[in-house]
Amino acid sequence: MKGVILAGGLGSRLRPLTLVTNKHLLPVYDKPMIYYPIEAMVNAGIREILIVTGGEHAGDFLKLLKNGNQLGLKHLEYAYQEGEGGIAEALKLAEDFADGQKICVILGDNIIEGNLKKAAGDFFTQTTGAKILLKEVPDPERFGVAEMSGNRVTGIIEKPKDPPSNLAVTGIYFYDNDVFDICQTLKPSDRGELEITDVNNHYLERGDLTHEVLEGWWTDAGTFESLYRATRYVAEGGANHKDLTTLAPPLFSANA
Repeated sequence: MKGVILAGGLGSRLRPLTLVTNKHLLPVYDKPMIYYPIEAMVNAGIREILIVTGGEHAGDFLKLLKNGNQLGLKHLEYAYQEGEGGIAEALKLAEDFADGQKICVILGDNIIEGNLKKAAGDFFTQTTGAKILLKEVPDPERFGVAEMSGNRVTGIIEKPKDPPSNLAVTGIYFYDNDVFDICQTLKPSDRGELEITDVNNHYLERGDLTHEVLEGWWTDAGTFESLYRATRYVAEGGANHKDLTTLAPPLFSANA
């Protein structure tokens, strides 16, 4: 299984900080933001990663990460997204990198306390389809929200005014290789973007979308409020903070 980190966007909600660098290179306590999704993947045994970025500061990633060896990566690639086409548009750039394998996708401003090893292992044994990670939040209207019937996801609604549950869809996804064909069929939403919620609903409609509820704390870091919250969580260790820099042995073979 390979990993894809989506780290594009203009970072307009974090200006003026993002006038001088990409949002995902801003510090969260003692590390650049991009370190956290990389370390989450490495701890799950995923050592081949593609970073999709864009904008005028894209070269800053290369200055910081180089070939990724210092973070435990076996192989690190970069792709450049032109414009603002949405998450699913950025994901299309990963097709050649995926090379037919399953992928783990993390939005670059997602920071977690726990470990993705179990979810990655469960998806590795899932024959087809996708897996999403959910998390209970106090403000679900900010996110894609899972509509539930018992323990079954029946729908995903993007930023609903009246959320059907408090289970937000985190920016952590697992997909089989069909995701690239699905992305090609999408039409832009009202805001002119290809939405990842439409991808997830496509898998739901065909019957092979699974889910897990993420343990430990989770936050994005794309606003001043959430960036501050992420820094506090990391600095204070949350309730049961684990050292994300501890590397796990590889979980998947090169052809998994």
